[in-house]
Amino acid sequence: MSTGVIIALIVIVAVVLVVAAVLALRARGPQHGGSLKRRFGPEYDLAVARHDGDTKAAERELAERVQRHGSLHTRPLEPAERERFEARWAAAQERFVDSPREAVGEADRLLAELAGARGFPDGGQYEEQLTALSVHHAHHVEGYRRVHRVTHTHADAQGGGAGTEEMRAAMVEARALFEALVRPARHDAGRRTGTEAGEPEPAAHAPRTPHTWSLGKRRPKES
Repeated sequence: MSTGVIIALIVIVAVVLVVAAVLALRARGPQHGGSLKRRFGPEYDLAVARHDGDTKAAERELAERVQRHGSLHTRPLEPAERERFEARWAAAQERFVDSPREAVGEADRLLAELAGARGFPDGGQYEEQLTALSVHHAHHVEGYRRVHRVTHTHADAQGGGAGTEEMRAAMVEARALFEALVRPARHDAGRRTGTEAGEPEPAAHAPRTPHTWSLGKRRPKES
């Protein structure tokens, strides 16, 4: 085989490898984006909107979030801790009837403390804590964002700031994140009830927590 033929074969093989690599990268791109969209759900759409529709930029941001916080290991709450958080949330909900702004402020503080207790960044680093929560609770983190925004939007002399209905909606939405953080981890539930890890805890063992009552209604007295 002549030297020219050998060189030609080498060039052909090199071109084939380059083309295959390019095709592989193109194939991987949409899957990566699709995976991020499935993982982040509404947070994915918010990121795209924040980047003015630039999905590549949004996906880079979300991928960086996963890289920074994806390996975070949360710690379970002790039963006494859980009861204290649940009691405080119930009190905040009941307080909403007479002092909605103060109740929403308490919900904001409570979520920050609860997330910190579960092992997320400290509540004093709100943006970092919110980012970490978005990686692990993407479908519920918007409620925390809303109560924090409402809490830090002060009414002015012209009556600005959040209205009662806006505060109510923010607190109702925030409750989903509270419940996700306060409930026992699935592997803890499995050890306690004998179920396999990852299976939902039987309804008979679900805690009777007062924080599920609707806002604006006082909790009925137990007979």
